[in-house]
Amino acid sequence: MNRFAGALAALCLAAAGTTAIVVAGPATAAPACSVAYRVNQWQSGYTADITVTNGATAASSWTLTWHYAGNQSVTSAWNATVRQSGTAVTAQSLSYNGALPAGGSVSFGLQGTYSGTNDTPTDFALNGVSCGDPAPPTTTTPTTSTTPTTPTTTPTTTTSGPPPAGCAGAAICDDFEQQTGSTPGGRWTVGAANCSGTGTVAVDTSVAHSGGRSVKVTGQGGYCNHAFLGTSLTGVGSSHLFGRFWVRHTTALPTGHVAFMALRDTADNGRDLRAGGQNRALQWNRESDDATLPAQSPAGVAQSVPLATGTWSCFEFEVDGGAGQLRTWLNSTAVPGLVVDGVPTPDIDQQWLNRAWHPALIDLRLGWESYAGDADTLWFDDVAVGTSRIGC
Repeated sequence: MNRFAGALAALCLAAAGTTAIVVAGPATAAPACSVAYRVNQWQSGYTADITVTNGATAASSWTLTWHYAGNQSVTSAWNATVRQSGTAVTAQSLSYNGALPAGGSVSFGLQGTYSGTNDTPTDFALNGVSCGDPAPPTTTTPTTSTTPTTPTTTPTTTTSGPPPAGCAGAAICDDFEQQTGSTPGGRWTVGAANCSGTGTVAVDTSVAHSGGRSVKVTGQGGYCNHAFLGTSLTGVGSSHLFGRFWVRHTTALPTGHVAFMALRDTADNGRDLRAGGQNRALQWNRESDDATLPAQSPAGVAQSVPLATGTWSCFEFEVDGGAGQLRTWLNSTAVPGLVVDGVPTPDIDQQWLNRAWHPALIDLRLGWESYAGDADTLWFDDVAVGTSRIGC
């Protein structure tokens, strides 16, 4: 009996030893994260749609870091706070998208400039852990490096909420939140063609459609007092484009001719296609022959609408150069008098279609131009340009 009991005990110990070896065997850890970095680029600029998929450990906030191999410079962002120091980039979650469960994903976007090559980053890290590391993130607090970094003049870019509808798909998307100086910079230039006077353009932190910044244009009366901020449309496509911006102003559109937007048309000897007002309603104007849309007859003006003062209005437009067509929306509603559809309509586009018109637009300028003595103060915000309708 004792020999039998001893043999049974040895057998049990052997079985227990085998089981322990199996239980203690190594397990395969999931990667800390994976990143999909999708780029839409043109000659000197790009947008990137970035989707981060978390590994096995949930996080209450997240920080994604990477380095650029070239001279890429981030100019704006949405759905994240993005900072750049030299080639190092840091994207941090906002209040509404910080929670990232195990296996969960979050997306944000950015816009930037570059020259030469625009290689995709390869060293993404989530909360301090490389996305190629099998160990999951062990902290939900964004890490802060203690290594000194070289000061940089690259602006911090931030959005305070989700981008306006469709903005993530636009080639140009700017809410001016990245502006750190008193005068717009980055992709924007400020100036007045031909002559300059007392009109001014400045970054304003007291009035904004979204976030905490907009651009304020103090427009004075008289042509030489015009003032604009402008950006190139290179990479957007000059033949068929859609634009959207929010505008707020203080003085009702006057009887005289004024403009708050101009687009240079290389198919019309570099003259401007202008949007603004006349006879107290919105109108388009062609600089080369002074054609207006609609016609400035009582019946034509009645097909347009005024631009409300003291409130933000969403101005949208479509210019199809190939078809020679134009459409306009105010606060998402089509304006019947601001349409060129290729079929001449009395009091609307009959004058406009007196000659062939196939615009090729190369820049966008927002500001104020008065051809009489009319002054106004305007604010612009949430500007977007793309190849499909963006929406308000």
